[in-house]
Amino acid sequence: MTVKSAQARINLANIIESLLGYPVKKITTNTGQPTTDQSYGSKGTLNPLYHINSDNPILVRAQKRQDLLLIKQQQNIETILAKAMGFCPDVASNKQPDADWIERFIALCEDTSNESMQTLWAKILTGETLNPGTFSIKSLQTLKHMTQREADALQKCVSLSSYNEKDDSHFILLGFYKKPSLFDLLRKGNKVSLNLGKTGISFPDILTLMNLNLIYRKEIESAVLKAGQELTLSFLSQKVTLKAKSSDLVLSYYKFTQTGDELSKLINYPINKIYKQLINNALEGEFDLTWHASK
Repeated sequence: MTVKSAQARINLANIIESLLGYPVKKITTNTGQPTTDQSYGSKGTLNPLYHINSDNPILVRAQKRQDLLLIKQQQNIETILAKAMGFCPDVASNKQPDADWIERFIALCEDTSNESMQTLWAKILTGETLNPGTFSIKSLQTLKHMTQREADALQKCVSLSSYNEKDDSHFILLGFYKKPSLFDLLRKGNKVSLNLGKTGISFPDILTLMNLNLIYRKEIESAVLKAGQELTLSFLSQKVTLKAKSSDLVLSYYKFTQTGDELSKLINYPINKIYKQLINNALEGEFDLTWHASK
């Protein structure tokens, strides 16, 4: 047995003991020596080589496992609530979150042990306390089933997302094209696109958020912009105003769903620097771009 495989078995034994409250032990033979080869029972099934090392009846063992689970859940809840207190500013607030919402929140967050995910839960509670109705139960259910890898994908995409105040939504700008006239029906083929791959974000990251229903699956197009028309997009600490140089320009983007909008508010991540440069390079031909700091 290699050191690596031995360590894996030790890790697994530790996990089992933490879950059950009892150690796992290798079954010994009648001579008192540990078994070395797997054997088969009378029905042809493979006999186990290990068993839980406890003389307590299974009902007692089940109760202990339940107690350990309750203790862990309580620790998770207390950690999240303490973090929420740390995030909450000392400001006036006349409203309180709905009591049923609080109960659902506790029930959904209690199994979260990952520190980064606990932070997201704490920010949700703080946000809901400051402004009740900010986070839906659907968003809580989505977060409960998110893995750390999926949360990381959301963070990456938030670094590309801009906020449009006019329709209160977040989206990832993908590019634009000039709407073809009757005399130039092939112009749409000259669409200018931003290469998101250069920003360190892969299509599987985007697809992950689509599967979580955080981003709509289909690419969306804006209304046709007229010459001189302006559109302001807000990132975390910066804003950019796009002013169309000519008419018939159409922007394309991935739009966040309502759940995506709500969860993206939990992540304060500045605009991806490479993405900002891609925007400048791609749009400067047909738009006047003005960057300025957000207030």
